[in-house]
Amino acid sequence: MDVMEAIEKRTSVRAYQDKPIPEETLKKILKAARLAPSARNAQPYKYIVVKDARMREKLANEATPYHFIGEAPVILVAVALQPDYVMRCEVPAYAVDVGIAFDHVTLVAVEEGLGTCWIGAFYQKPAKQILNIPEKYKVVAILPVGYPADGAGKKSRKSLNELVCYDTFTE
Repeated sequence: MDVMEAIEKRTSVRAYQDKPIPEETLKKILKAARLAPSARNAQPYKYIVVKDARMREKLANEATPYHFIGEAPVILVAVALQPDYVMRCEVPAYAVDVGIAFDHVTLVAVEEGLGTCWIGAFYQKPAKQILNIPEKYKVVAILPVGYPADGAGKKSRKSLNELVCYDTFTE
């Protein structure tokens, strides 16, 4: 599968099969995250791989409003180790760094026949407590990973004309 095909096939999956992810596949996904670029190439983050069923359920039920994430055999949690670092452009580096890394993960997951769903609507404090994350760090995103239980739905996207302008900003 080429990259464009993976981009076109990727969709948010909200139901997962009760089927484990082979360790080699999981390592490939984590390698994709590791190889992602980051500000100053510092990689100031950690990924927590949550495989334990009780931990997944606890995370799903207490740290998010989305119980479906507990169905996935793996939940990846991205943690910023330098949450106060803001790039010269006035954007927090962790948001960009993790965004790029998790995008790499979602595309490799598609290539491997897996589905994901980026979860940004979660509760910081319960997530930190459940996963034993020190207060000085920040949970950036939660990503369930698993084999989709149902067929992928069509995703709607705006046209290029609605999203792109050339040389200067236009509304």
